[in-house]
Amino acid sequence: MKTLQSLAELPALVGHEVAVSDWLTVTQEQVDLFAKATGDHQWIHVDVEKAKAGPFGAPIAHGFLTLSLLPRFFETSMEIKDSRMGVNYGLNKVRFTAPVPVGSRLRARMKLLACEAIDNDGVQMTWLVTVEREGSDKPVCIAESLTRRYP
Repeated sequence: MKTLQSLAELPALVGHEVAVSDWLTVTQEQVDLFAKATGDHQWIHVDVEKAKAGPFGAPIAHGFLTLSLLPRFFETSMEIKDSRMGVNYGLNKVRFTAPVPVGSRLRARMKLLACEAIDNDGVQMTWLVTVEREGSDKPVCIAESLTRRYP
């Protein structure tokens, strides 16, 4: 885990990979709960037997489930000591570049693209987040994530 003492350390990290998250296993239970929460019950995600005969040979996670793991990846990869609060501000670009079969282990690499001062002594950061699947050369998701942090 990357530990920063203050928000003031961030501007020097622009253009660099700052952190890599822990691995996380995507389970069928997570996929089913995500389907229930969002109403997306497409068979490729929730019908295990039918998905085994489908194009990927197994059920796959929803792309938006993979995207929703970004906060968890940030939480397991870095800590900013003097920051009391962080918020998601949005996304610039998102691509789901490969499927995530249930049982896959994922992690994310975070590269800081920009860091700008905002109101209330905060900073707005633009992160290039690349989500990798263990054993695959191709990332499963690439996103530009905007976050704000406050002291």
